[in-house]
Formats: sequence, C-alpha cells, structure tokens
Amino acid sequence: MATNQLSGLVSGFDWKTFIDSTIEYSRVPATRMEAEKTANNRKSTALATLDGKMVVLQSALASLQSNAVFSARTATLPSTASEWTASVGAGTATGSYDIDVTRIATASRLKSTPDIALGLSATNDVSGLTLATLPLAAPVTAGTFTINGHRIAVTLDDSLEDVFTRISDTTGGAVTAAYDAVTDKVTLTGSDSLVLGAGNDSSNFLSALRLANNGTNAISSHAALGSLTLSSPLASSNLRTAVVAGAGSFSINGVTIDYDAGTDSVKSVLARITASTAGVTATYDSASDRVILANKTTGDTGIFLSDDTGNLLSALGLTDPGADLARGDNALYTLDNGPTLISASNTLASTSHGIDGLALTVGETGAHTLTVASDTTAMKGKIEAFISAFNDVQLFIEEQTKITSANGKVTTATLASTREVEAWAQTLRRQAFSAVDGLSGTINRLENLGIDFTSDTAQLAIKSPDTLASALANRPDDVAAFFTTASTGFGARLKSSLDAIAGSDFQKGYIDEHQARLTASNKSLDDQIAAIERQLEQQRDLLTASFIAMENAQQGYNNMQTQLTKAFFSDTKK
Repeated sequence: MATNQLSGLVSGFDWKTFIDSTIEYSRVPATRMEAEKTANNRKSTALATLDGKMVVLQSALASLQSNAVFSARTATLPSTASEWTASVGAGTATGSYDIDVTRIATASRLKSTPDIALGLSATNDVSGLTLATLPLAAPVTAGTFTINGHRIAVTLDDSLEDVFTRISDTTGGAVTAAYDAVTDKVTLTGSDSLVLGAGNDSSNFLSALRLANNGTNAISSHAALGSLTLSSPLASSNLRTAVVAGAGSFSINGVTIDYDAGTDSVKSVLARITASTAGVTATYDSASDRVILANKTTGDTGIFLSDDTGNLLSALGLTDPGADLARGDNALYTLDNGPTLISASNTLASTSHGIDGLALTVGETGAHTLTVASDTTAMKGKIEAFISAFNDVQLFIEEQTKITSANGKVTTATLASTREVEAWAQTLRRQAFSAVDGLSGTINRLENLGIDFTSDTAQLAIKSPDTLASALANRPDDVAAFFTTASTGFGARLKSSLDAIAGSDFQKGYIDEHQARLTASNKSLDDQIAAIERQLEQQRDLLTASFIAMENAQQGYNNMQTQLTKAFFSDTKK
C-alpha cells in the first residue's frame, strides 16, 4: 500500500500544521529557558564590563599608593640660566638654593709639537711635485684662480713649478712665486701690492697653499704647508720622523694600543685610541699640523703616555718635550653663600654639594636661584585619574541596577535583580567617605583634600581646588601618609574591598563567582533545552507516523468503497 505523507491529501485535515502548533506549544518551557539564557548572557556581559572598570580603578588606586607619586619633585631655574639644566630625584628636599658658579670644568688636552709632517719638498726645487700628489691639508682642485685680475688656469697634472711659471707669464713678470724648503712656505712677490682671488675662481689653489691678502706686495703661506696623509700606511704618511717598521705598541693612561707601521694609518690609529678605554679622544689638527689628545671627562687630571715598542708617539710629537699638556679645570661654585665647592664635572652632583637627588649641569659661570618643589601637577593628575575611575564604576553600577517606571510600565536594568552589585557600590562609597585612623598628620579623609561627593550623587569631585593645591604643595608627606600607609591607609583599605569584588593576582573576586554561577546556569539550561528538544522530536515523529497511518487507512476505506460502488452499480445495470 502506498504511504501518504502529504498532509490532508486523503482526509482533508491539515495535520502537519496541527503537529507544528502542538510542538510549538510544548516548546514553551524551552523558550522560557532560552530567554533566561539571554538574560544571563546580558548579565555576564555587564559584569565583564564592570570588571574592566574595576581593574582601571584598581590601577588608579595602585598609582596613588606609590610613594614615588608624592615624593616627586620639580626643579625650576630662571630664564636667564639658559645654559643650566637641573634634575631632581624623589624626595629631594624642597626649597630655594642660591648657586654661584665662578668657574666651569674643562678637559685636559695634550697637544703634540707642531709641524710633525715633512714639508712639500726637501729642496726649493718643486718641478717634480704635481698638484695631484702634494701632501697638503686640503687637496688642490683644477680650475682657475686670480692674481691682480689675471686668471691662471691649473690642472692636477701640473707641477708646482709649472704653476709658478704660469703666474709669472700671465702677469707679464709682475708677480713671481717661489717655494722655501726651510720654512715650507710659498711666497708671492709683486712689483705692486698684490690682490689675490676673485668671486668666480674655480680652483682653491690659493687657499690650499695658505695664501691670503695682506695688503703688501709680498705674501707668504701663513703656515707650513706639509701635512700628513692620514689614510696612507704609517710608513708613508709623510711624518717628519720616520716610524720604525713593523709592529709596535704604546700606552695611554695605562691602556696598551697595538699598531703595524706597514698597514695601519694615522687615521686608523687615532680612531683606535678614541675607541679604547684610555678615556681620551685623538684628533689631527691640519691647521697647526699636530695631534691633540683630550680627556673625555672634565676636571684637573693628567694624560699619561709612552711608547712601549716602536716610536709612533714620538713621531707624532706627543712625547716630545715641546708637547703641551693643558690640564683641565675643576668647576668652582658656592651654595647659599657657603664655602667654595669643587666638582670635576660640570654636572654638580650630590656627592659635591650634599643635596640628595639634585643634579645641576652648568654650561657657563653665573649666579642663579634654583627652586625645588613638590610635583603637584603629577600628584593632582593621579588623584584626578582615581576620581574619574571611581565615578565611572559608580555610574555604571547605577545604570545597570536601576528600576524605572513610566506610564505604568516598570523597566529593570540588566543587573537590577543582582542585589550584591548595588551593595558593592555602597561598600566603595563608604570606604571613600570614612576617615583613616592612626595618622599623625593633618589629613585623614578625602574631605581634607577638598574632595567630596557631589550632592545627591555617588560621584566624587574636587570641590575645593585651593584646598587640594595647598595640601599637595605644603603637606605632601601628610598626603602620602593618607594614601600609602600600609594596611590602614586609604589606598590599602579601598584596595582590600576592590580585590574582594574584582579579584587580584592572588584571589578570585565576587564578580568571578557570579560569572561562574551564570556560566553553570547556562550550561544546565542548555542541557534541559537539549532534553526537551529530543522529546519534542520524538513526539513529532510519533504524531507524524499516526497521521500517516490515518491517511493510509482512510485511503484504504476509500478504495474499498469505490470497489463496492462499482460492483453494485454494474449489477444494477444488468
């Protein structure tokens, strides 16, 4: 027999709609459970948001419990002390300090003897010296230069003698040039006063040879011309005293530095000195043709050096009797018109003046007044952050627990049925409002700082800014004691309540417990809903099978009736 699954095909009764209605009616308990789950989820979300706001409040309170907040200091100098800077540490004694610096500290400097390089030539004959290879401090560039209005062209392939000849030829013999090997200088001699250079010169020949106008008809190089070739190996660096070949070493302030005359250059050795732990910088002064060592620190200290093997320091003129050691100066100053104090550094530290945490860096002499005060801006900022976080928690709880009525309709907020939440807010307000016992200072409650609740609200506010400013500026220790006293202070007391509500690194809080109960409730509801859905499926299957059987039976009856009708109708006709 065919199975009839089309609703009412035979019977005319829409039994599928009937089953859907029956099942939907039977699902009412599950629907209520779904609504309960939705409410639980809203509560869980609200509690999670509250927990986040509690964490912000815990953080703001922790900042207030830090001694560093109330021991922070500022240092102020007058605008005229443009070359002075000051820094202060936590707890530096507040007050004004009159400081008179009569001498700033300088570093010791050791200058080698000048003219450590060979001259341009051992003789006055410079016909074999090309401009490209002259050992000058600044290399010559090709182009033109001007003498008495005459333009002289040079190329780097020219010898120095070629240029001298060209000067004479171009000026018609009115100007001659010569090199003196003894003085290592070039001299220009004219029949009249000499005027060197023009605005459109393209060669630096005159400046490279250290020739400058002097208003006469005879101009000589203002300094010896020979210079070191800094990047060439030491053995060929144009030193007047040849460096002993091979490996060598020397010591500066007890630090040994090695070199090789065949591979190291003056430049690399000076860089090695500066990078070492000898505590000096090493440079080459091409203007005076000498090496200069300078201590990296200021103060009246020496520079000690010696050649260990080889003779590099001697060749550089650093160990020559003519080398000049200019010892540095210590800074000299007075504090509040007291005795003269000494500092090797221009940073006047507490080890020199005795004021803990104060460091004053001076770049020039002079007398100025330094003012050290409590950092009231930082303190106030921390207090304002706490008030903001506290108010945010109170406002959120108020919004989430309120019950309103309008036009006869009562509306409850998400956490209105969770009475503990409102109790948490009350606990925090009570802790914030009450006094702190056992303090010896003048501040034992927020009201002493000009802080109180705004009328008819749960919101804290700085109601007297002047009171707060005065307390922070004049009684920072009392403010610190109020907020930071261990176990009994405002911060410790409120922290205990916050940790109980929101939890801490060491414990779970009430919010965690509520979240856990909501999670467990939803799990139980899910299980119950699943069981109901299974029962409803079974009921649907049973009803569907029953109605299909009814349809099949109805169809059988209909078929039988048709057969009987045909049979009787046929017999009647016969």
